[in-house]
Amino acid sequence: MKTLFTTIATFGLAVSGFAQQQPTDSLEGKKIVLDEVLVSAVRVTKQSPVTFSNLTKEQFKTRNLGQDIPILMNFLPSVVTTSDAGAGVGYTGIRVRGTDATRVNVTINGIPYNDSESHGTFWVNMPDFASSTENLQLQRGVGTSTNGSGAFGASLNILTDAVSHKGYGQIATSIGSFNTMKNNIKFSTGLLNEHVEISGRLSRIISDGYVDRASSELESYFLQSAYVDDNTLIKALLFGGHQVTYQSWDGIDATTLKEDRTFNPVGAYIDENGVDKFYENENDNYKQDHFQLLWNEKLSSNWATNLAIHYTNGRGFFEQYKEEDDFEDYGYEPITVNGEVVNTMDLIRRRWLVNDFYGTTFSANYSNKGVDFIFGGGWNKYEGDHYGEVIWSQYAKNHNQTYYADNSTKTDFNVYTKLNYQWTDKWSLFGDLQYRTVGYIANGDETGLVDDTFNFFNPKAGVTFNLNRNNNFYLSYARANREPNRNDYESGNPKPEKLNDYELGWRYVSPLVQVNTNVYFMGYKDQLVLTGELNDVGAPLRKNIGDSHRLGLEIDAAIVLDDQFSLRPNIALSSNKNKDYFTNRDDALQDLGNTNIAFSPSLVLGNIFTYKPIQTLKVSLMTKFVSEQYLSNTDTEASKLDSYFVNDINFAYEINCNTIFKSIVLSGLVNNIFNEKYVSNGYTYLDSWSTPGNTFEVQGYYPQAGTNFLLGATFNF
Repeated sequence: MKTLFTTIATFGLAVSGFAQQQPTDSLEGKKIVLDEVLVSAVRVTKQSPVTFSNLTKEQFKTRNLGQDIPILMNFLPSVVTTSDAGAGVGYTGIRVRGTDATRVNVTINGIPYNDSESHGTFWVNMPDFASSTENLQLQRGVGTSTNGSGAFGASLNILTDAVSHKGYGQIATSIGSFNTMKNNIKFSTGLLNEHVEISGRLSRIISDGYVDRASSELESYFLQSAYVDDNTLIKALLFGGHQVTYQSWDGIDATTLKEDRTFNPVGAYIDENGVDKFYENENDNYKQDHFQLLWNEKLSSNWATNLAIHYTNGRGFFEQYKEEDDFEDYGYEPITVNGEVVNTMDLIRRRWLVNDFYGTTFSANYSNKGVDFIFGGGWNKYEGDHYGEVIWSQYAKNHNQTYYADNSTKTDFNVYTKLNYQWTDKWSLFGDLQYRTVGYIANGDETGLVDDTFNFFNPKAGVTFNLNRNNNFYLSYARANREPNRNDYESGNPKPEKLNDYELGWRYVSPLVQVNTNVYFMGYKDQLVLTGELNDVGAPLRKNIGDSHRLGLEIDAAIVLDDQFSLRPNIALSSNKNKDYFTNRDDALQDLGNTNIAFSPSLVLGNIFTYKPIQTLKVSLMTKFVSEQYLSNTDTEASKLDSYFVNDINFAYEINCNTIFKSIVLSGLVNNIFNEKYVSNGYTYLDSWSTPGNTFEVQGYYPQAGTNFLLGATFNF
């Protein structure tokens, strides 16, 4: 606790926050580099009335030792991350302002990445993608119009590696706790004939995971070719990954959390001799390949265009051992064995997903004398096949059969216009209008027959006031509408959700200090809130509620104390409430009044304190505090997740060489240095079948690793 009080005192002294950009002299910021024109239509600057944070490769590269992008974003304002395997490798998740990953609109070079049906982002399908990321921008709230599923809490835009004018080679390796190992190799030809560059990366990551058997075998690649001249930038990208992860989706109960926090119940079965065993192939096995063709053209001093086409192919399955499953669930008739009727059996099944996602995005930008106008949009289509196979059963004649097969199609079209108008020297106006139409057709057992069309109009407006070259203020309003995802149809006939987002902010920029402060109010109608329950494949379930809101204050800063010391603290205070919440319990509808929205902590703190005693050595202490939160919307003590306070240490030392290598960078990361026993995620559900007439809550928890480390070396040549 002493460390916590010290950190909070530092927050108060520093005003708090994580910088939205590297320190600059004024609000004009840095000049946009060549590659950033590819994402200029979906990104914002400090002259926009939007709340955002930027994270560059320079800021996260010394921590990029095998963990996923959400873990690398952990110290941004209002961000909470989690890991199923407990150590940041494998399945990881992120929440922003209490909203889960299905509400965070993710684009890569302006192209949608969220899964069209679940709305989620599965970073495990693109392992080590951070090694091919130039920078990213996280817009909190509705943000500005972008492509893909509508942002309903945040937007994350990733820009991949920039064109390198000089050729290079790089070999990186790291090892760490839980037999974690990462190896990758990168290269670039530099500009050939001053116009063409070819670059690429190959990566492999393995880990046993903190949780028992929560292993990961991850492979990925990234290949890019680029053509550039004074007015043209064309990029062709091919990237993808293959992941095999042992499932750790089920969590553990409170008793097991105290007695054996690494226990993993997934895959457990009893063999014919009555011996407890775990099925060794209880794996998730998935491949995903992406193709992008990006073209930016400067037509004149005022006009520029962006055009992209893309295609993604995904295919894979997860395999499960099931004990005593009913014949009827697989379309089988009961059989007679030794004179007795048998209608249950042990079996091994695979549930497949094969999908294609393709489309185009486009934008045109006009800029002249205080007017910055963008027109853009996108058309995308998703086609997915879902089917299940029984690959082994207790009774031989019942395997190698497909027991369900369904398909789904989703089309998404949107157009938008954006205008930034410099009204006077101090005042600028912002307007953003988006029309989006979505069509979804599905025929799954869990969804029923679905043929829905949604039409959304999403207006946004704001004003920015530049007090002087160092201070500005902004006020904005944004409207968002969002269609239900595939899992929402399991609960019946879900309604689309609506959000009105109000943001009021102040930014201060000087050479040594940047401060970003904002207040927000996000008012929801028919919000699809997490109930705390999971479906049979570990996916969170949601349901519509009436009115709800999120009200918060965020402050973040970058402070240079002197040549050796700097701070990047942030604080997020929030109140997240359901209004007049009703729930069914004991066969009766109960009015619980105003309750807290699930998975929404009221206080999130972060800080990065950096010490550079010499130019080639950097040491950082990274701190994260997340207050208590509820696993459901009922405010019961049983559903409360305890607060946690975690500290990490990161260091990097660069050795300049006169040999075959230009430099060698040694880096290390010690996570959770005080060995905090904490849980970052969980679930809850009501159980009455085991005790009829007496409903009680059951919880599951996902424990995170205690003290653990990663050590790496990067060889540059």
